[in-house]
This record gives sequence, structure tokens and C-alpha cells, in this order.
Amino acid sequence: MATNITPYKISIPPCDVDELNQKLSKARFPEVVDNGNWERGPPIQNIRRITNHWRESFSWPRFEEKLNQLPNYEATISVDGFEPFQLHFVHQKSPVPDAIPLVIFHGWPGSFYEVAKVLSLLTASRPAFHVVAPSLPNFGFSDRIDKPGFGIKQYAETYHKLMQGLGYEQYAAQGADWGSPITRLMGILYPESLRAVHLYMVAANPPPITAPISFVRYLVQHFLNLYTPQEASGLQRAQSFQGNRDGYFQIQKQRPNTIGVALADSPVGLLTWIYDKLVVWTDGYPWTDEEVCEWISLYWFSRAGPAASVAIYYEAFRGEWVANSGIYTRGTKMGFSYFPKEMYRTPSSWNKQLGDVVFEREHEHGGHFALWEEPEAIIDDLQVMFAQGGKARGAFKSKT
Repeated sequence: MATNITPYKISIPPCDVDELNQKLSKARFPEVVDNGNWERGPPIQNIRRITNHWRESFSWPRFEEKLNQLPNYEATISVDGFEPFQLHFVHQKSPVPDAIPLVIFHGWPGSFYEVAKVLSLLTASRPAFHVVAPSLPNFGFSDRIDKPGFGIKQYAETYHKLMQGLGYEQYAAQGADWGSPITRLMGILYPESLRAVHLYMVAANPPPITAPISFVRYLVQHFLNLYTPQEASGLQRAQSFQGNRDGYFQIQKQRPNTIGVALADSPVGLLTWIYDKLVVWTDGYPWTDEEVCEWISLYWFSRAGPAASVAIYYEAFRGEWVANSGIYTRGTKMGFSYFPKEMYRTPSSWNKQLGDVVFEREHEHGGHFALWEEPEAIIDDLQVMFAQGGKARGAFKSKT
């Protein structure tokens, strides 16, 4: 269980900020003529411009003050087989008596900060939520895990123990990216506690031959191309992503130290590596240079260091439980929001194999960072999914 739960204040030493600015002032850029074209990656002119903004206009102390206005805490977590570590999290309780505890996951290259746009709205909405948004271990202001073997199961154990330590015997979870496999595993390991899951990156395998009726339906649907336009587009995007846009994934999964050295030493390298995903994975979201610098700075000034964040790609595919699209969560209610520019999106008939699906909704706009891109859509979906009298709300057992 989580212990030593105390308020946390983000405080980066001025000398670290000075070092960043020195590195930025000495940045070297390749002499590439790309004419603003994204086919080879982020245009160099964009990287130059954002680098200049980061050095000349962006103020870490100003952003740090903004971050410290959030209800930040840290707790000591003990995971089986590992030394105790400090976990940072945002925790905002709702004044509504029957509010639902909701733990919100971020992925890479996101952070706990994504919750900032929805925090006050979720705690005051109907239904209302007690919101918990941790920094994953190795991310943000949580500790680095140095011992090998910290995989999907350990992340699931971490979040469960945090929620138990906060006094939430039953809770819901929401997220995408790494939140998708971790929350589904939590439903398997802790079914009496995790009662419902809402995801907006949904990936499942086709029905297997061992489920003959579903398998025959899949064959008919697939070979006659009976998918909805949204489903067909999602499959096409997933196939294109795996062949043309997943180079980062393979590098971080296979050789995390190789890219890790570059991310740890070069702020411009870190900027380029992440900025590429911020733009390509969103649905035309109008990123400002200030926003980009905020997101990148959370990695540069992270407690564990920017290289630690890619370790999850290596560890998630090793150990007792590995990240895959076939994790079936039998006892947990599931809800899915589909956004058109999400990199992974499989058909509804496939996704219903993941558990007891009680909510699905298509959206016209949005991508991988939907909580940041389309916060109102996420809030509305949560309100509908957990409405009084619904199956997701009904999954929470009354206290006796």
C-alpha cells in the first residue's frame, strides 16, 4: 500500500535551468533543405524556432509556479521485488458525496499535466469524480526504477497500491497509450477494486478460431469489407503506422540506451524526438511554441531524467505479463471513445472481446492526446458512461 502521502512542491534548481539554456545556446542544427515538409520528420525551421522560444521566451519558473497550483502529492510505494520508491501524483477530491474515484493514466510522450484541462470540471460534473493523476514511475516527478524487470505488472501494482493508500477500495480508470494494457491488466489482477475502465486508444486482435461463431462473423465482415467508414479508416491507419511510423517504437523497445543517451544529453534532440509525435499523432491540434516547451520541459526536468521514460518500451514486453492486444478483462466494465486520428483503432466487433463493453462513441475530431485536444469530449463521454443507473455506475458495490 502507499505510505507517507504528503504534499509535493516542484522545485527545479536555478542551476539546472541555466544549464538547459547554455545547451540550447550551443545547439547545432543540420543543414537540411526540407521546405517545411514533414515527410522526413519535423522541419528543421520549426525546431530552430521552438528552440529559440525555449531559450529566449519560455520561463521555467513561471511554468513551475503554474504546476504548483495543482494539488501535487507524493507517496512511498512498495512493489514486490523492488525497493520502495517515490511516486508523484495529482489528487483532487470532489465535494460531491457519491463521486467516483478515477485514476487517469498518461503515456509517452505525455505526462500528468494532461489532466490540467479537465481536473476542475471532472470534480464538479455530474457524475463527479475524485481525480488521481500520477506520474508513471520513470516519468515526471516520480522516481527512476533502476532494477530491471519493472514491467506492466509492476505498473499495475503501483497504481492499485496508490488508490488503496488513498482509501479508494473501488475505483475506475481512464487513459490511452500505456494506460490501455496497464488498466486491462489491473482489471485481471484486482477485479474487486477496478470496477470500470474508459479508454480512448483501443486495440484488439480479431476473434480467434477457438470462438467459432465470432470467428465466422469476423471472416464475413473482413472479406466482404463490412466495416464502418471509421473502422476501415482506423485499420488503414494502424497498418500504415506499423509500416511507416513506428520506428521510434522499435528503437525504444529494442535499444532504449541508444536513444536514451541522446535524450539525456541534448535538449534539442529531446525536443525533436517528442515534437514529431505531438504534431503527427494529433488531429491538426494548434500547438503553440509555449505548449511544446512546457511538454518537453517536463521530460527535461523530470526527476528520473528524460532517458528513463523509454525504459517502459523495453520492459513491457518481458516478464510474467507483456503488453499485447489480447488482454481480456472479464469482470470490469469497459467503455471506448474513438477518435479519427488515433494511431491504433480496431473494429468494434474485435474490441468487444476485451471485456464487458457498456459504452462506445465515435468522435469527428481528435487524435492520440484526446484528453488535451478534446477535453470536453472526454468529459462528456465519462459523464454518459458513468451516468446514474448505467452498467458502469452499477458495477460499484454499495458499502455495507
